[in-house]
Amino acid sequence: MTPKALRAHCLSLPGAECVVQWGDDQVYKIAGKMFAATDAACTKISFKCSDEAFHVLTESGAAIPAPYLARAKWVRVTPNSLPDAELRGRLTQAYSIVRSGLTKKVQAGLPPFAG
Repeated sequence: MTPKALRAHCLSLPGAECVVQWGDDQVYKIAGKMFAATDAACTKISFKCSDEAFHVLTESGAAIPAPYLARAKWVRVTPNSLPDAELRGRLTQAYSIVRSGLTKKVQAGLPPFAG
């Protein structure tokens, strides 16, 4: 997945924003909570995942536990370690997981999400 495609997909999710943080990392957030991050060159992509997905991705070798965030079930992949469609799906799932963890009041103030 190209950096442009990754950015376009993440920002297409309702209420998502991109913040440059930790130097030049691009961090994708919903209501101030991270759901994905990448370095400026998009050589490393980290995202939140379910317990099951964390296990599947790390055991298969498609991903490694994300440094500093693995205990929160984050993984790190390269742009070519997953097919584009699967990576888009994983990023959407990361967004959904983080969004569902927000308070009901915060969720009510966000644009609708059918996912």
